[in-house]
Amino acid sequence: MIALDWATLVGFAGTACIIAAYAYLTVKDEPNPFVLHLTNLAGAALLTVSLLVHMNLASLVLEVFWAAIAIYGLVKALRQARQEPQP
Repeated sequence: MIALDWATLVGFAGTACIIAAYAYLTVKDEPNPFVLHLTNLAGAALLTVSLLVHMNLASLVLEVFWAAIAIYGLVKALRQARQEPQP
């Protein structure tokens, strides 16, 4: 049986974040990029913490790329927000 220690619970929270971000992207006609990318980044960070305790190198590499893409998306959204005229 798998132990539900703190690292596993943190990993489940990260999984919930990533699933929620994907559902949000699918359901919303015009998703807010900050909500989307911050939720993905939080999920990747939480899963990374879990994976540092319960090592799985392939999954850890995936989370590093997932976080990098989320950070890129946040930077892109910030740049676009600065270029839009304010009402």
